[in-house]
Amino acid sequence: MEEVLLERIKNLVSQFAGRKILVLGDLMLDKYIWGKVSRISPEAPVPVVEVTRESLCLGGAGNVTHNLHTLGASPVLVSLIGQDQAGEWILNNVPDYRGIVIDAQRSTIVKTRIIAHHQQVVRVDFEEKKPITPEIAEKILHFLQKEPFEGLLISDYNKGLLTPELMKKVLALCEEKHLPVFVDPKVDNFFLFSPVTLITPNHHEAEKIVHHPCQNDQQIETAGQEILDRIKTRYLIIKRGEKGMTVFEKGVKPIHIPTRAREVYDVTGAGDTVIAVASLALLAGASIHEAAFIANLAAGLVVGKIGTAAVTCQEIIEALED
Repeated sequence: MEEVLLERIKNLVSQFAGRKILVLGDLMLDKYIWGKVSRISPEAPVPVVEVTRESLCLGGAGNVTHNLHTLGASPVLVSLIGQDQAGEWILNNVPDYRGIVIDAQRSTIVKTRIIAHHQQVVRVDFEEKKPITPEIAEKILHFLQKEPFEGLLISDYNKGLLTPELMKKVLALCEEKHLPVFVDPKVDNFFLFSPVTLITPNHHEAEKIVHHPCQNDQQIETAGQEILDRIKTRYLIIKRGEKGMTVFEKGVKPIHIPTRAREVYDVTGAGDTVIAVASLALLAGASIHEAAFIANLAAGLVVGKIGTAAVTCQEIIEALED
């Protein structure tokens, strides 16, 4: 039985290659300052970090795109940046920049994390959180209308890109073309995402949506049913951190999947990995339970890495064989 399952998962993962997914969402630059701490500052009770190196990587919807690219897919990022140095770095480092709009009236979002001895000391955010203009929304919609794709992945960081007007038109377009929509949501915009194929809030977000605790299995199951009653989605995955995830499908008993993480160093971007892998698996023909199983396995690998990270298909298969 295990051998049959292994071959089935290997076959699904092998079909990730070349999948054309559009990623629509808030884009940012993740900057890491790495160093070591050997003393406390005489000016204030804070550690002094002696910097050893710096690194840059795609953040937000950019990290989702990076995950898809690392898994062998052909993602196209549809988003917004400022006319600045951070935006220029992003344009030079995304797999496909044709869907990125430059807005000279705003700055590119930059999140700077200071890491010392494998731990995040502090994070500094530079961001402007304001809704996009109708003109920019029109440019994005026009790109979505003319660009061929197999599925749309929406990565919401609530920074102003995903306005109610844009979402209404985008979801209508996907429904008209019978294209699946996969969403990693934020609470403030949650009810904009309907109808969709899959939505993946975490348990903290679920608590805010249903207004009751989501700590144990029973509470999670109740919350999941409430969410399925309130939005139109084919599948729902509630991410539960160290408790794994719970998978919902209307009319089917929820499935609880325990976490596969062996060591947790950094949870940054784990949600990006879940939505990327689950989306590719569903496009490859997986059931929602198979998609969640593979996504959970991948998330367990990514939290064992420091910083904004991604996994490869080979790493997933090796973890499965282990």
